[in-house]
Amino acid sequence: MKELKINFTDFWPNYDKTDNYFYNLLKSDYYLVIDENPNILFYSSFGHDYLNYKCTRIFYTGENIRPDFTACDFAFTFDFISNKSHFRLPLYSIYIDHHNMLSQLEHKKTREEATQIWKDKTKFCCMVVSNPNCAKRIEFFKHLSKYKLVDSGGSVLNNVGGRVADKAAFIKDYKFVISFENSAQDGYTTEKIMETILQDCIPIYWGNKLVSSDFNSQRFIDYNQFKSEEDLIKRILELDQNDDLAIDMIVQSTFSPNKISHKDEHKQVLDILRRIIENNQKPIAVRWIRYLHSFNLAVSKFKKKCFFE
Repeated sequence: MKELKINFTDFWPNYDKTDNYFYNLLKSDYYLVIDENPNILFYSSFGHDYLNYKCTRIFYTGENIRPDFTACDFAFTFDFISNKSHFRLPLYSIYIDHHNMLSQLEHKKTREEATQIWKDKTKFCCMVVSNPNCAKRIEFFKHLSKYKLVDSGGSVLNNVGGRVADKAAFIKDYKFVISFENSAQDGYTTEKIMETILQDCIPIYWGNKLVSSDFNSQRFIDYNQFKSEEDLIKRILELDQNDDLAIDMIVQSTFSPNKISHKDEHKQVLDILRRIIENNQKPIAVRWIRYLHSFNLAVSKFKKKCFFE
């Protein structure tokens, strides 16, 4: 098996360099060595240490951030970008592997199973949020709370006596979960809708207007499909009062029928990585275009400095 030196930088805290999406795909084909002088560097959006590496650089982010193709040789992001150096890989795909949850998500419940699950749900609606910056989510929480009690178990608008220790355990007793993204952008689908489905709740989703290309539109309530929040809330209350309608939703499959399978997605990503590794092209980090990236980065830092001062 061929040796491949790789490294990871600028990822989130506690990122495991030897147990992650990319490492676990590559180890089937290569003998992997974590090295400070790698052949391939994977980097993300939480720093600028990648600038210290002159090898082939592959960018990944699950955040609502655009890749800078003057800094990387290839990018994996949530976005629908028409670029030969990009592949759409939303955060929820990474999340599926990290938490080994594919079999649970693909399990289609029988009507009998779903009926018992719904019967056991004793509470109406909740949210668990630590990011206070999504005004849309906060406004909707307050709007829905005028009709019926909505519990908040996160640090934002907490009304349950403190921040809950286990989100999954907390939400499983609820019929509905406010599953809004932190921001709205086509393609930007994180783990939020999926976490709700895993606990057999009905997600109330806002964010990616194209979310039905990823998840089955019959399995969640899509904010963007309603003319007004009043109409949306009427639908939520209707489902709350009509068990048959609600059960019809939770027996639905998780993913859109148009979405490629998780296995096929793995294959596509691995094929891309093989091509990058084997093509021997001069890395962008040592090509002239890197100067354009340095200029863009300097301008960005200057703008931030001016804004905060």
